[in-house]
Formats: sequence, structure tokens, C-alpha cells
Amino acid sequence: MLSDTALGGLWLMAIKASAVGLLAVYAAHRTKGLRSGMFVFALALSALGDALIELSLVAGGAAFLASHLVAILFYRGYLRPEPSVARKWGTILLFLAVPLGCYILSGDWTIALYGTALGGMAMAAWLSLFPQWRVGLGALLFVFSDWLIFSRFGPYDLAPLPDLLVWPTYYLGQLLIATGVVQTLRRFRR
Repeated sequence: MLSDTALGGLWLMAIKASAVGLLAVYAAHRTKGLRSGMFVFALALSALGDALIELSLVAGGAAFLASHLVAILFYRGYLRPEPSVARKWGTILLFLAVPLGCYILSGDWTIALYGTALGGMAMAAWLSLFPQWRVGLGALLFVFSDWLIFSRFGPYDLAPLPDLLVWPTYYLGQLLIATGVVQTLRRFRR
């Protein structure tokens, strides 16, 4: 197996990082400005997290935590002017449910703390001007992917779902987020 060798492990890290790394390149090429640069930076931190997680869950998690914090700052620059009451309450529930789900699935309070940033990213995405069927759905897929990862550490054995769904749901989520943000930013420039 490729990951069982030192060289194979490096290739695996490069392959994993290149998927979202190429989305960062796409976003950098298709957008302009400081705010857009924050979004590109968030994607680049996720790509770094994809690589580092092969070495250490803590190092990879730290890169993803930083990615979520940068994404929150980015989305806050594009808030909906008057979100509905239902959207406000829904996002508050989302913000609370994500770290709670992280804790229930993992049994680890540090993962729940990470879940606060993950939930904040999803909440900010849903409160932003970006299309919900892409960016909001992408954020939810990211959450679902992380929940599947965290289920590997806790009392609930969801096998074989994590092995089958972590990568597809994570990448599809990132793809929806990247394309939804980029297309909207390009419309704002016109």
C-alpha cells in the first residue's frame, strides 16, 4: 500500500493537499482584492491541514482551526443585511449543535472546542450573502465529514461510513464553497 512507505506517505500528503490546494489556486486566479485573499488563505490552510493530518491529528487540526477562523472573518465581511428570524435561530442552533455533535461522537472536549470554530464557520457561511445551496451546503458537508472523522475516536462505531464518506463529503463541501464564493465575488465586481 502506498501509505505504508516513507515515499508513499509523502505522495499521499501531496495528493491530499493538492485537491483543496488547487481550489485555492482557482480562487486566487478568479478573484481580486484583500477580502478575496482571506478566502484563498482559508482554503490554503485547509490544504495544509490535509497534508499535516497525515503526520499528526493535532497539527492538522490546528491548520483546520486556523482555516475556520479565517473563513469566519471572511464571511463576516459579506453578511446578509437582514437575515430572517428563522435563519438567525437556525444558525444559532447550528453553532451549538456542531460542537455538541463533535463531543458526543468523539468523547473528547478538545475536539468539541475545535467544533466551536467549525460551527462558527458553518454559521458564518449561512449568514453570509453567498448562495446557501452551495456555500451553506458545502459548510454542512464539511461538518458532516468532520463528524465522521470524530466518530472514529468515540463510543459510536459508524464503520464503514467514515472510510467511505469522509473524503467525498469533505471535498464536495470544499468544492461547493469555493465555486459558490468565487462566482459570487465575480458578480460583485461587475
